[in-house]
Amino acid sequence: MSLTEELRQKYHDLWERMVNHPFVVEMGEGTLPVEKFRRYFLQDYVFVDDLVAMTAMGIAKAPDFGSADRLNRFLAGILNPENDLFVRAFKELGASEEDYSAVSASPTTRAFGDFLVRAGLEGDFTDIITVLYVTEGTYLDWATRLLNAGKRPENPVYREWIYLHGPEVLGDLVGWMGEYLDSVDHSERRPRIDSLFHTALRYEYLFWEAAYRGESWPD
Repeated sequence: MSLTEELRQKYHDLWERMVNHPFVVEMGEGTLPVEKFRRYFLQDYVFVDDLVAMTAMGIAKAPDFGSADRLNRFLAGILNPENDLFVRAFKELGASEEDYSAVSASPTTRAFGDFLVRAGLEGDFTDIITVLYVTEGTYLDWATRLLNAGKRPENPVYREWIYLHGPEVLGDLVGWMGEYLDSVDHSERRPRIDSLFHTALRYEYLFWEAAYRGESWPD
């Protein structure tokens, strides 16, 4: 059994809870209240800065040009079409430029973002790929399931968000990251990889929870 298969089996229940979270199910059905998606989208807009920072560090730490190019293309996708989607989607969601320019990180967003940046600063290329495999792999999973089930919610933002994380966009990247993790001898670093995988997965679940149920700082 490969490394990624072992980790996904070990944390199967949590992975399934993330990719089948009520937020995902209701988004696919088109019944997710817009205010919940807007809350999620505003926090994702903040979170993406830390994702970009970690990915950029991954490019700098890549073992070869081919690996760096893979992450560079992913980064270009975030900084170009996805960023445009944010601006367009905020209009559809009723969030003004003042709203999304002034939004601050929730407790979960701050903790998750700090975890990414720390992984990028302190970790090596494998550490960064491990975290990215979870962040992008879970999104690819739920989006693929919704697409295969023929889910096409009426809300155009929901539809585009699902497509943006489907196999046509993320399939090759996640496949390559899985192959990389499975092809390297990680026997001496297995506990760290396990911890990074598990922690990233926990945060992905909590990110849905915070958006779905609401979350705020105590003051």
